[in-house]
Amino acid sequence: MNPSQEATDTARMLRGLEHGDPSVRLRAALAAGTTPDRQFIDKLVERCAVEPEFYVREMLTWALTRHPGALTLPGLVEELRSGTAQARSQALHTLSKIGDRRAWPAITRALLTDADDEVARSAWRAAVVLVPDGDEPALAEVLATQLGRGGRETQLSLSRALIALGEVITPILRAAARDADPGVRQHAIATERLLDDPDAGFEFALDEAKRVVALGENDRKR
Repeated sequence: MNPSQEATDTARMLRGLEHGDPSVRLRAALAAGTTPDRQFIDKLVERCAVEPEFYVREMLTWALTRHPGALTLPGLVEELRSGTAQARSQALHTLSKIGDRRAWPAITRALLTDADDEVARSAWRAAVVLVPDGDEPALAEVLATQLGRGGRETQLSLSRALIALGEVITPILRAAARDADPGVRQHAIATERLLDDPDAGFEFALDEAKRVVALGENDRKR
């Protein structure tokens, strides 16, 4: 391909990422990942922050994973400081897919406790992928501060992240099972049940935990 044609194709692909038709944006992201080029990286990262369609965002992430981590990490890490929740969330999601531990210092406590549930969930998933060997207990301590947070999906995400850290979470969960907040106690007990029996299912484990906490409350009132 001559340079002129290559430049034309690159310009067409970059315009395609901003097209009004999501199917065109999807094809453009696919093309960017199929033939990686450092010229695409900034635009791919930029689109992750604003792309409204989930399946297109997933293709943008895939396209970024097809480029060298040394080139993609700086832009993605910069996005973690964005004031836009989607920018932070999608950058975290992409970092978890890349799996390059050089990004670990950017996974801050502020992100792990972000007020936006989607950002926090993405941070939990990224953290358990990127955490260096030996730092699991410290990460588990931070994640445990989020026990009892949000609805079922958020709680399940946190339980999965904690369980991915392995046995280091057991003493932390047992301490949380004595927390003054019944929601924290329920979530901690349910997570430990899942750690012991991964096939139990989160709904079952949480319902069992609620019964345990309710019985404990009744015993205290007697």
